[in-house]
Amino acid sequence: MAKPGQSGLARVLSASRYSYQGLRAQWKHEAAFRQEVCLFIIALPFALWLGDSALERALLIFSVGMVLIVETLNSSVEAVVDRISDEHHELSGRAKDLGSAAVMLTLVLAVVVWCLVLLS
Repeated sequence: MAKPGQSGLARVLSASRYSYQGLRAQWKHEAAFRQEVCLFIIALPFALWLGDSALERALLIFSVGMVLIVETLNSSVEAVVDRISDEHHELSGRAKDLGSAAVMLTLVLAVVVWCLVLLS
């Protein structure tokens, strides 16, 4: 979050710094994110090579990129839940399970997109 009273370029630079810190923390603390980044790095050249049009290449890249975005949101939910308490609570477990389900659904969606594009 940018500092109060900042505007323009200073605000953008502050926000970028916080985003970079978030990505570094995600990389450092989340093995699943590191694995998904590797998947993205492997998928990127294949998407560029296998997509027949700009739209197909964009769909292939976007579908795998969404996995990274949803994984980041899932990690933020997990961090907040863990910050609140390390005690087992039904709602805490549900929040973590729902975040995990969102990642799984995004992975399934990516597979479906890749199959549809490559098999068409």
